[in-house]
Amino acid sequence: MANPTFKKTLPVLNPGEIHYLEGPKSRQRELGFVIKVLFQFLKGFRVLHFVGPCITVFGSARFKEGHRYYEKAREAGRAIAECGFTTMTGGGPGIMEAANRGAFEAGGRSVGCNIVLPFEQKPNPYMHKYVAIRYFFVRKTLLLKYSYAFIILPGGWGTMDEMFETLTLVQTKVMHNFPVVLIGTEYYSPLMDYLLFMERQGTISPEDLKLVLLTDDVTQAMDHVQKYIEKNYRVMTRNKPISWLLEKV
Repeated sequence: MANPTFKKTLPVLNPGEIHYLEGPKSRQRELGFVIKVLFQFLKGFRVLHFVGPCITVFGSARFKEGHRYYEKAREAGRAIAECGFTTMTGGGPGIMEAANRGAFEAGGRSVGCNIVLPFEQKPNPYMHKYVAIRYFFVRKTLLLKYSYAFIILPGGWGTMDEMFETLTLVQTKVMHNFPVVLIGTEYYSPLMDYLLFMERQGTISPEDLKLVLLTDDVTQAMDHVQKYIEKNYRVMTRNKPISWLLEKV
């Protein structure tokens, strides 16, 4: 016998969620989606082509000015600028704002790759240039594409997603010898303990963790970054913009 209350116990989805979960669309709509993604990539490439070389800073949007992690991110942005790199972030508030602000105040280059969301992701005012992207996977590609190293401060789901995707790309040699620094020993020590447990279980190798540094010292973080960049890469600036393509630095 059917349960008469079954329909009442189902979760209520808003129209956007129903549309997202409905599975394969018509071929015309699938093609339309591909074209939208293509234009998002082209938009990002066009805006960010001349911003590098960058170091990307990841972290939570929720820490306010005066919080110790906000101030640590601000210090990191300043140190990145002093090393001659562009500071790239997700372009929003919190840690992202702080890193952009540190670079901006130090006279360095500060850029962002924002995500279009109904909350949390209003662009911060400390960027010389930024692009707003509609899809997370496009945004993550852009945040990785222009950088030689990655500094990760405390954050939530989004930060964890960005961190583990970065580590996966390093592990699989898609990005070769790109250093990853975790700043916030109190916050990340339990995670590092678990990564060491994974190493002991054989699911990751000791080499996978060699590029990862956990520290609270921004100077130590930048020394680690510079060591790997100088050993493995020749940092190159972008070509000059082409005027007839309406390109800008």
